[in-house]
Amino acid sequence: MMIALLIVILGLSPSLLSIWVMRQANQRAEARLRLAMEAITHRQLPLNLPADYRYVEGIGYMMGDLTCQFNARSSYLRCAVNPAGPCATCRYYQSR
Repeated sequence: MMIALLIVILGLSPSLLSIWVMRQANQRAEARLRLAMEAITHRQLPLNLPADYRYVEGIGYMMGDLTCQFNARSSYLRCAVNPAGPCATCRYYQSR
């Protein structure tokens, strides 16, 4: 009878050990995630945006002169004709 009990205990010990290790790892991961979330709430990230970025409600940040007909209405391109150049000196400017 003792031999059968010993076999059962030895058979279950790897799975019990595995469950214990997984719980410990999960607790460490939750603690690290909690610390990361707390660190983000206390940190203010500076927005280093160029001067021609404008915030439009419901859309987000847009680049370039919004009154131009060729404006791409994007945060990556200024316009379809002159995507990289400044809007102030653009020869293709046409108001809407």
